[in-house]
Amino acid sequence: MYFLLLQAMRFGDLPGWAVELSRSIHEVILFGNYAAELENCEKGKEVCIFPQDLLWREPLFDQLIANLYQPGEGICPHVDLMRFEDGIAIVSLDSSCVMHFSRVENETRNAQDPPHKVPVLLTPGCLILMWGEARYLWKHEINRKPGFQIWEGREIDQKKRISVTLRKLGRTD
Repeated sequence: MYFLLLQAMRFGDLPGWAVELSRSIHEVILFGNYAAELENCEKGKEVCIFPQDLLWREPLFDQLIANLYQPGEGICPHVDLMRFEDGIAIVSLDSSCVMHFSRVENETRNAQDPPHKVPVLLTPGCLILMWGEARYLWKHEINRKPGFQIWEGREIDQKKRISVTLRKLGRTD
């Protein structure tokens, strides 16, 4: 059995649909039920859906990657490359899956201790925003091999899944 991962990348001027997606993300954050969280951000409190300085940058995102995953395909644990600025948005489409987050390993953890993983259920159409610690100190992965896509004791019926990731390229000067 062979699987084919289809991937498309775009840097700089994004296609119209991706610009509209970026605008929609901006509007969801601004006009959703997150007013209290945005107010907390301004006051320097921990609870924050997306920091103000990232929310108002222009453009919000200028790089995208779209991946088509077949059942059984996923993505290895990773932290997105440092060439991208803080603030990453991921939209998950077509099929549910479980994304696991684990702290970036450091020298203080005993090598014999298994890494602690935090599972997050991604349903079709959900939006993941990563910034700050979540962006830099936590790896994320999706293991879609049989037996790994379990949520609340049930295995998720795997279908094709599309992931659209939006990022901002860092300055090179």
